[in-house]
Amino acid sequence: MPKSRQFRSQAIILSRRDFGESDRLLTLFTPARGKIRAIAKGARKPSAKVSGHVELFARSDCLIHRGRNLDILTQAELIEPYLGLREDLGRGAYANYVAELLDRFTADEEEAGEDLFLLLHQTLARIAGADDPRLAARFFELQLLDLAGFRPELQECVVTRAKLQPERQYFSHEEGGVVSRGAAAEVASGLVEIDFVTLKLLRHLQRSADAWERVNSLRITSGQHNRAETIMLGYIAHLLERKLESVDFIRRLRQFSPGV
Repeated sequence: MPKSRQFRSQAIILSRRDFGESDRLLTLFTPARGKIRAIAKGARKPSAKVSGHVELFARSDCLIHRGRNLDILTQAELIEPYLGLREDLGRGAYANYVAELLDRFTADEEEAGEDLFLLLHQTLARIAGADDPRLAARFFELQLLDLAGFRPELQECVVTRAKLQPERQYFSHEEGGVVSRGAAAEVASGLVEIDFVTLKLLRHLQRSADAWERVNSLRITSGQHNRAETIMLGYIAHLLERKLESVDFIRRLRQFSPGV
């Protein structure tokens, strides 16, 4: 039997850009096929049937036709718009960060993405409605790194494998985890100090994959957020060998809205 050139799937729109005179090129993340790119023909026309159903960071039921070079989105029905992302600029900025991060850590149609799709859906819902969207973004980072095979070592020294003492330590981007004070001299460069409170926070987020309610009950100060963010963004930039555009936007936004 010939393989069907058409399939239906839920999809979350990670990014979109204008293509040609009236089309849009979409980056979609699906449960069964992972990340795909598809053309939504005529989507920029107000009268197009799919125009209101392929909003950025929305979850839709899609009918997709397999093309030779690019797939074609032929039908779409909106399932979940995550309205909070559109009503608040800060929440929208964190959604953009999460989408860019997932995009950078995945290849087109690399493999089925059921776990990543569920994590993305849950994270967008959390950012849209949680009291602390920044905490939802940190939680997403650590769960994504686990699923992508880049879990940072937070429980023991990555050099000596000894249990970490409750004191200020170091984090090594190159080694992928915490380095004890006694072993710091054995690491050539790239060490960032990490206080024990920040380490405990990151540990809690890392081991709470199935316990968002417990994470959501945390009350994190701005200073704690900043310290955890410094560690995580430095490690992620090292892994990707680049900085994320969405991070710069969030930092610019904070100049006018310090609570973001």
